[in-house]
Amino acid sequence: MAADVPAALGLLREGTLTVHGRLTDASNAVLYCTAELDGVTAPCVYKPVAGERPLWDFPDGNLAGREVAAYEVSAATGWALIPPTVLRDGPHGPGMVQLWVEPDPDAPELLDLQDPAGPAAGWLPIVRAEIEGGRTALLVHRDDGRLRRLAVLDAVINNADRKGGHWIPAADGRLYGIDHGVTFNVEDKLRTLLWGWAERPLPEDAREVLGRLAGDLAGPLGERLAPHLTPAELAATGARVAALLAAGRHPLPSPDWPSIPWPPL
Repeated sequence: MAADVPAALGLLREGTLTVHGRLTDASNAVLYCTAELDGVTAPCVYKPVAGERPLWDFPDGNLAGREVAAYEVSAATGWALIPPTVLRDGPHGPGMVQLWVEPDPDAPELLDLQDPAGPAAGWLPIVRAEIEGGRTALLVHRDDGRLRRLAVLDAVINNADRKGGHWIPAADGRLYGIDHGVTFNVEDKLRTLLWGWAERPLPEDAREVLGRLAGDLAGPLGERLAPHLTPAELAATGARVAALLAAGRHPLPSPDWPSIPWPPL
């Protein structure tokens, strides 16, 4: 279903939502549901606006709308990094509904703790971490093109919460990012585990995508984002794209904001 985006979006928008339970580890209300339309049923996640906890640094709008805005940007890149996502009424009022993606239990690990002297081949350093017994290890992520695209997307949407549990390797080989409620702040809030490419030149495909986004934000994409973001947030998104294009490099962590989300996983 995730591969057939028009069908998935139609199912999520028009299908009958049935709530089966709540994901209790989430800080806001996250309900596991199925959507059914014309005999087709698919699992999904429903996050009602009524279940959101207020955040001091995101006073404008709701987190559900930001999740939809993040999906729209992801769709505009052509990378399909976020599962199909819509904003609609549900059993508990308006909220975000996103297609459920089942993790591949056989997918290789994308995070690891390694010798603090340096990462193994094919891995990139994130930060040194203190582990059990007062020992030190190096937290690393794979040098994976899918993760690198996710890092570019996060820089555009100013993702303040890219934990290790906020990406899902699927059985089709794709990598999907989830949980994008704390995004699009006008201030630099980028918190992520994907710092392995910091200050490295952006790949050519990323520069091409950013160039398209710069134009799209002034046109159809900007129109789709406008219901979910303030004018200042929309302008800041365009400024981030322009800054990435001008620098031609992945961003560095901000000295004014914690660079690693907590908890990191």
